[in-house]
Amino acid sequence: MPYQIEIVKGDITKTDTEAIVNAANNHFWMGSGVAGAIKAAGGDVIEKEAVKKGPVMPGEAVHTTAGKLPFKMVIHAAVMGQDLRTSDKYIRQATISCLNIAEKLNLESIAFPAFGTGVGGFPMKACAHVMLDAVRGYDAIAKTLKRVQFCLFDEYGFSVFKEKLDQKENPT
Repeated sequence: MPYQIEIVKGDITKTDTEAIVNAANNHFWMGSGVAGAIKAAGGDVIEKEAVKKGPVMPGEAVHTTAGKLPFKMVIHAAVMGQDLRTSDKYIRQATISCLNIAEKLNLESIAFPAFGTGVGGFPMKACAHVMLDAVRGYDAIAKTLKRVQFCLFDEYGFSVFKEKLDQKENPT
């Protein structure tokens, strides 16, 4: 049965999924943006656990506890290396790596931010295309996931992802 894909606007640390995803570098230190918000809300323990699991190759992901956050876990997706540059390849691989972890741990819901669009400088429209395609492609093999959410912090990201999702659901 296909899972539901949702696009919401808001703070990923306040979403209603079982797990949230951190858009990270491959050493998992948590600075600003989504990582900074997760660390601020959940505590330093999240970063300490993540750093112990790195470094990994860009495109890979690891999971940690959620600290003070109400989630079962935080999944950390290495969407860039130490050069803080990303690509559609890394974003696609990291998205799939997160979905693999969610399935392995029998999660029913997960929330993603827009990978690489902050520090990585990746264009929002290209990000929406790559991530939505990866999530759509994974649907056929998902067994436990019922809901995949994209949680966008600002109106621009929300509208771009919503438009891309609508285009894919209603091709003309």
